[in-house]
Amino acid sequence: MALKESDLYPPIKKYLEHQGYQVNAEVAHCDVTARKGDELIIIELKVKFGISLLIQAVERQRITDSVYVAIPVPPGKSLPPNYKGIKLLLRKLEIGLILVYFLKRQTKVEVAFHPDRYEAKKNRQRKKEVIRELSGRIEDFNTGGTTSSVERITTYKQNAIQIAVYLGFLNKATPAILREKGTGPKTQSILKNNYYGWYERIGRGLYRLHPQGQESIKKYPELAAYYSDLFYTDDDLLPGE
Repeated sequence: MALKESDLYPPIKKYLEHQGYQVNAEVAHCDVTARKGDELIIIELKVKFGISLLIQAVERQRITDSVYVAIPVPPGKSLPPNYKGIKLLLRKLEIGLILVYFLKRQTKVEVAFHPDRYEAKKNRQRKKEVIRELSGRIEDFNTGGTTSSVERITTYKQNAIQIAVYLGFLNKATPAILREKGTGPKTQSILKNNYYGWYERIGRGLYRLHPQGQESIKKYPELAAYYSDLFYTDDDLLPGE
């Protein structure tokens, strides 16, 4: 039998009454209200976490700061699906979360967290990584909103394509020669790791473009054209000339 929102009410009512609250249902469109002195708590019930639950909870914040949402935890699980995302979202909205466990012999109610004031903590390292990635991209070759199966043109891939294009012109080169041409400080590691299989080591510290690389860079005509033009903007003579 499918779980209903009304199934959440009895265990939550019992839990709150044990805490000394006067509990009532369906007061002024609120699923659950709990009062102790001047303190007023509002709880919105839903079988599944979703946008409608969030809208209701935010609406209830016009009445009181102590707003919670209550959802059941699937049988056999310790937390609801996507708990980390739910926690982050509710904490930012300053909404509390109550979890209801329907066990074989009993029902358990647990307050996961209260609607405390939220102070966002920024991940400085992640911010640096994003800025570094943005700084390294020569142009936007991606489309926002595409699925994860669609290839992303990252700064790393742009750099790898640049190296492949330059090796095509140079026939063979060392990392030092490529860096002199402007392929950047990661040149040696990109060649050594050869993540895409585009390069071929033909001697100590000497590389050339693998046939697979010749074919692969044809899939990126805009980047290949860009790096071809960039290669010839260097007025320095090529090695051996």
